[in-house]
Amino acid sequence: MPENTEQATAPIGVLLVDDQPLLRMGFRLILEGEEDLVVLGEASDGAEGVGLAATLKPDVVLMDVRMPVMDGIEATTRIVAQSPESKVIILTTFDLDEYAFAGLQAGASAFLLKDVAPEELVHAVRLVASGDAVVAPRVTARLLETYVRDGAPHRGSGPAPERDPLLGDLTPRELEVLGAMSEGLSNAEIAHRFFLSEATVKTHVRRILTKLHLRDRVQAVVYAYETGLVIPSQGLDY
Repeated sequence: MPENTEQATAPIGVLLVDDQPLLRMGFRLILEGEEDLVVLGEASDGAEGVGLAATLKPDVVLMDVRMPVMDGIEATTRIVAQSPESKVIILTTFDLDEYAFAGLQAGASAFLLKDVAPEELVHAVRLVASGDAVVAPRVTARLLETYVRDGAPHRGSGPAPERDPLLGDLTPRELEVLGAMSEGLSNAEIAHRFFLSEATVKTHVRRILTKLHLRDRVQAVVYAYETGLVIPSQGLDY
């Protein structure tokens, strides 16, 4: 019992990966102004970030995309593979950025605009570190719609993709929750829609991720779009 209490109150460790020193400094000042956040280290390129992530084991990595030596997409792929306990937030300049979508495909848990307000940065880091909150906001859903629409095999004149056999393991309620997750709804919003408790929703989300072999709810959203389960603006395709 004491161990759980200590773990729950431990500071959230953050790694900053960006080739702009001034931006790293700004993020550090914001994050270290919070009692529950600590910056464990800084890297100026993706390769250095991968190495530091393996050594420092941060809870959250703030990852730029366009960097020398190794870009943020490759770095994210490697960090997710070697340090699954570390969650990556992609930093991007535009909210509809193809690199942000590539980052989500690579295993990032969320993305933020570089000009994010200080309180939003802090909030996002806490949410992603918690693993229970909304890491697939509506802007992420819009991003997915934009960059999956043209390339997804179920669109245009191509044949619809075969239904993933793993979906057969989901209960009707879990399919409904997956659809709501794909809309970018929070656990509280899903609970309100289906008249469930938030604890029950969290259980459904956990089971969905386990059954579909997915890392987090952002990956569930990517999965829903890429497999054709969700068609933009048309809802869940059962």
